[in-house]
Amino acid sequence: MVAQMVQPRAQCLTRLSENARAGTVSPMGLLDGRSAVVTGAGRGIGRDIALCLAAEGAKVVVNDVGVSLGGEGTGEDPAAQVCKEIEAAGGNAVPNHDSVSDFEAAGRIIATAVDNFGGIDIVVNNAGIVRDRTLVKMDEADYDAVIAVHQKGTFNTVRHAAPLMKDAGYGRIVNITSSAGLRGNFGQTNYGAAKAAIMGMTFVWALELGKYGITVNAVAPAGVTRMTENLYKGTEPPADQDPALNAPLIAFLASEGASYVNGQVLGRTGFGYTLFQTPRQIATMWREGGWTPQEVADHFHEVLGQHLQPVGMGDHPLLGKKD
Repeated sequence: MVAQMVQPRAQCLTRLSENARAGTVSPMGLLDGRSAVVTGAGRGIGRDIALCLAAEGAKVVVNDVGVSLGGEGTGEDPAAQVCKEIEAAGGNAVPNHDSVSDFEAAGRIIATAVDNFGGIDIVVNNAGIVRDRTLVKMDEADYDAVIAVHQKGTFNTVRHAAPLMKDAGYGRIVNITSSAGLRGNFGQTNYGAAKAAIMGMTFVWALELGKYGITVNAVAPAGVTRMTENLYKGTEPPADQDPALNAPLIAFLASEGASYVNGQVLGRTGFGYTLFQTPRQIATMWREGGWTPQEVADHFHEVLGQHLQPVGMGDHPLLGKKD
C-alpha cells in the first residue's frame, strides 16, 4: 500500500512510541488504564483496532486463532506479532489463541484479560470468517461455520464478560456488523444472517445492560482486508479504504466519554463516519375492521408500494414497479 494508506496505523504506533520514550503509556488517552479484548485482532481491521486502543492507553488482549479466511488452520501466529508491535512501541498487550466459536474457549479469552490486567472493561467482537456462496450452492457446513464464529462467537464473549462488567458497574461492548446484514449482499446468506443477528443482539443487550453502566453498540466498518482485497484485482486501493480509519470511532465508543451512545449502529463511508437508521415503520395501510386478500391486492401498490425499500448495494430493478 502507498504511504497515505498506512498513515492512521502509523499514527497509533508513533503515539505509543512517543509515550514509551516519555516513560509512560498514553496518560491522557481516552482509554487510559482500561482492559480490553479485541477478537480477530491479528490482521486487518481487528489489528488496527487493537493498535488504536493500545495507543489510547488500554491494555489489550489480542485474540486471533491464526486461521485462513475460511476458518482453516495456517500455523501462523498473528496475535503474537501484533502484541510485539504494541509492546515495542511501549504498550501493554498479551496474545490469546482461543476460538470465539467455542463457549468455554470464549471464557478463556475474557479470563486472559482478568488474569493479566485485573478485569475487563472493553470487548470488541471482530472475529470472523467468510465462506461465500449463493444459496443454492451453500451447504450446511458453510452456513454453520460462519454463524458459529460471527453470531455465536459474539454471544459467547459477551456472555462471559457481561456479568463481570455488571459487577463493576462499567463496560463498553462494540460488535462488528456489516452492510451485508443491514442491507444484504449477493452470495452471503451465512455472513449476512450472522451480521443481521449481531445488530439484533446489540439492540437487546443495550436495553438489558444499559442500567448497569454498560453500553453496547455496533459498527459496520469498511476497508481493504483479506476479505475484500480481490475487489481491486491488483490495482492500488484508494486511500479511504485504509482499514485503520475505522479504529478511532471504535476507540471513542469504548471510552467513558461515550456513555450517552447506546444501542446504535454506526459505520464508515470514505473518510466519514455514519449513523444507520434502525428498522422502523415508515408507512401504514389502514382500513377499519381489517382487509381481505383482494383488498390488499387492490390497494397495496398505491399505498405501501410507494415506499418499498431497496436491498443490497443498489436498487432492485423491479422495486416499486407494477406490471
